[in-house]
Amino acid sequence: MYIIVGLGNPGREYAHTRHNVGFDVIDMLAEANQISIIESKHKALCGKGFIAGEKVVLVKPMTFMNLSGESIKELVNYYKIDEETQLIVVYDDISMPPGQLRIRTKGSAGGHNGIKNIIARLGHDRFHRIKVGVGEKPKGYDLADYVLGRFSKDEQLLMEESFERAAEACVTIMKEGADAAMNQYNTKKE
Repeated sequence: MYIIVGLGNPGREYAHTRHNVGFDVIDMLAEANQISIIESKHKALCGKGFIAGEKVVLVKPMTFMNLSGESIKELVNYYKIDEETQLIVVYDDISMPPGQLRIRTKGSAGGHNGIKNIIARLGHDRFHRIKVGVGEKPKGYDLADYVLGRFSKDEQLLMEESFERAAEACVTIMKEGADAAMNQYNTKKE
């Protein structure tokens, strides 16, 4: 069993913002695999089903980004999974160009408050993560305004493709392992 978590903020005003790319990837996985994300538990919206023959729980924490670890810790405890091998977290990264992916199995939060909270709640940094590049904050912009902003029309198509690739990367991690996923998806976008 895998728990696949997309990070974001609940509420219509945050839908499809840079900070909510994790939610967008989860929505794409859910739609492609006919999984309804309607169950409200563990401070999250959850949906259970199968992807590529693997039992999964798709998760969108409803705690707001900075408290994502509360929901994830409850889920890990409830389902008694090994978070080092059965947890996949998808989230935005402002240090990478829009559309670029980076898969890691451990590491620091890199300034991302959602990941910082997950590491604090789990007590370690060893879990699969898929970072989706949303582009660097332009000079003079407030960081919160930037990550809570929406993509330009030019960026939107690129981001849709990256959500698809991030969803595919989740499946690759489950079927072939994180190393195979890193080899396939940790490449620079041309």
